Amino acid sequence: MAAHHDSPQEIAAKFIAKVKESPFIMLGLMDGQHSEPMNVKLDDDQPNTLFVFAGKTNRAAKGGHAMVQFVGKGHDFFACLMGQLTQDRDRATIDKLWDNNVEAWIEGGKEGGNYVLLRFDVESAELWETDVSLTGRLKQLFGGQIKPEESSSHAMVDSIG
Repeated sequence: MAAHHDSPQEIAAKFIAKVKESPFIMLGLMDGQHSEPMNVKLDDDQPNTLFVFAGKTNRAAKGGHAMVQFVGKGHDFFACLMGQLTQDRDRATIDKLWDNNVEAWIEGGKEGGNYVLLRFDVESAELWETDVSLTGRLKQLFGGQIKPEESSSHAMVDSIG
């Protein structure tokens, strides 16, 4: 039996669900420095956008062309996204996304001003869902070549929302 291959829109929707389940990404500017782990926030009212709170002195705080990598909690979903990282000073968005996880990392808290809200606008994304079929899983266990129809879903998209 062949594995079901999802449409790009279905894979993008699964990506959003996986990020909500495990909101951790690797974020890096395209300036030659290494990426670093960040806690990502999603705003359902602002599709195709990821948000992170960072200290003002964080290397990503200056913004610019950036890349995000994501691995799902069960190692069943992978994503690589490219886009623009900018500071978002909208107080309503800050209030909406602020929570105890952010509070724990930001010295001085929300009113202390030692942070920036970074907005990552997705320009393109490559997404993989490792939904290998039962036949493919057996081949992984006992040896054998997995055929394309037994393998995972993959999509290159311009929008995740």
